[in-house]
Amino acid sequence: MKDIEIVLENKPGTLALMGETLGKSKISLEGGGVFHNGQTSIAHFLVVEAERAKEELEKVQIKVIKISDVIIQKLRQDVPGQLGMFCRKLAEENVNILVQYSDHSNQLIMVVDNFEKGKQVSEQWMKEWF
Repeated sequence: MKDIEIVLENKPGTLALMGETLGKSKISLEGGGVFHNGQTSIAHFLVVEAERAKEELEKVQIKVIKISDVIIQKLRQDVPGQLGMFCRKLAEENVNILVQYSDHSNQLIMVVDNFEKGKQVSEQWMKEWF
C-alpha cells in the first residue's frame, strides 16, 4: 500500500468528485484524511493502486502531489501511550514523521523522511510488543 498526497480545491463537491472518481475506477481508500489549508486542502489517503489512482484523479483535474511508501504499524490498544512510545523510538533513530493517520483496521499509518530506517524501527517494535 502507498500514501497518495492530493491537493483539493477548498469548495463544496471536491471531495465528492475525488471519491466518486476513485469509486468508479474500483480503487478503494483504506484510510486517510483531509486537512484545510486556506484556499486548498491537503489530503492523504492509503491506496493499493497508487499510480492508477493518480492517473484517474488527474483525468478530473485533481492533482496528486506525491506517492509515498508507508509504515503500517500495529499498536496495542490495551497499553496506554503506545503512540508516544513508538514515535519516541522513531525520534531516537532521527526518523521524522511527515504524515500520520489510521487505516480502517485501526493501524497507524506513517510517511517518514527515512523509510528504510523507519521500517527497521517498526520491525523491532513488532518483535518487542507482539
